[in-house]
Amino acid sequence: MTGTKAEIIAVGTELLLGQIANTNAQWISKQLAELGIDVHHHEVVGDNLGRVEAVFQLASQRSDIIIVTGGLGPTDDDLTREAFQLVSGLEMHEHKPSMDKIVAYFQKQARTMTPNNRKQARIFKGAEVLPNNVGMAPGMIVSHHQKTWIFMPGVPKEMKAMFSDNVVPYLKEKFEQKNIIRSLVLNFSGIGESQLEHELIDLIRKQKNPTIAPLAQEYGVTLRLTAKEKTKEKAEQLLTNMKATILDRVGEYYYGDNAISLEEKVVSTLKEKKWRIASAESLTGGMFAETITSVAGSSAAFRGSVVSYDPIVKREILHVSEKTIKQFGTVSKSCASEMAANAAKLLQADIGISFTGVAGPDSLEGNPVGTVFIGLANSKGIIKVEECHFAGSRQDVRNKSVKKGLEILMKYLNA
Repeated sequence: MTGTKAEIIAVGTELLLGQIANTNAQWISKQLAELGIDVHHHEVVGDNLGRVEAVFQLASQRSDIIIVTGGLGPTDDDLTREAFQLVSGLEMHEHKPSMDKIVAYFQKQARTMTPNNRKQARIFKGAEVLPNNVGMAPGMIVSHHQKTWIFMPGVPKEMKAMFSDNVVPYLKEKFEQKNIIRSLVLNFSGIGESQLEHELIDLIRKQKNPTIAPLAQEYGVTLRLTAKEKTKEKAEQLLTNMKATILDRVGEYYYGDNAISLEEKVVSTLKEKKWRIASAESLTGGMFAETITSVAGSSAAFRGSVVSYDPIVKREILHVSEKTIKQFGTVSKSCASEMAANAAKLLQADIGISFTGVAGPDSLEGNPVGTVFIGLANSKGIIKVEECHFAGSRQDVRNKSVKKGLEILMKYLNA
């Protein structure tokens, strides 16, 4: 069977309130992609019988496989079974093996089982029961009007075990696909989404296989490439070829694939070169150091940091000259130069990086909020100082300064 359309429905008001993230849908989508099954819709619906029924009715009209997580518990607001019964008209009965397991659990815990726990063992007539080896409520696979409904608990560890052990084999057998799906994410920094799209517009407009999707992130841009082929090897070759074409055009902004962060790439590159870096931070207050040291193994690439928030520290510890401070101020290209060079020298590092500027809320030394100077130096002296102007809140300016520093550093390391 080809062209199978899947839909994932998460039931739970807590998801709509933002109390927990809908990680189940993301995880299930990845597993379905591995099987070559296209996910066309994600839905989240609260614990309301009418709304759940309406979502189920819509799903039954547009999807071949409907995967539902949540709403299988013992309480009155667990309404998944009731909503599907309204849609399907199927009878329910108590599944004795599941009920025996629930009873045994309470006996083992020396707890009294309340009557509402019997609800968890109710299944639809003709359903294939999915055992819950992690929790209590079983899952179900129900075929109704040529649509496949898969019901699983909302607790991630219960859902994942049930899906891997039971649902994957079922889908492989029933929905064997001619094609499999593979994706590759390319990460870029120092180029905006619109500029990246402009550089690749002809590729994006004629995309077929693989497809190309630009995605703006909080800091940086990614391209998601998705290929469909009969074998994993053929799909991955398509991705490799398209990646090479893209990097021929915008490779100077690229720093890695998939989930790698910019700081992880910086640390790994420093380690490859056997270089170590030190930082001198004013407005960032140690945020660059914290970002670098969040990477496992960063001790091999990072010497340390001087948080020189007060001019006295810049002068007495970092040895920024009195003349520089009086003539140009602490928020200046000259100050950033001396901070970077002296940090490298004092901490015996191969590279020094500095951050000085105005995070807000008030201007400083005649410089408006968002003015930032980032310096880079090595043992031979200053490499560059970049003047930046960032918008946003105080924390936005600080975060953007650190990310820009990583970007400047990455370009230097790749030169």
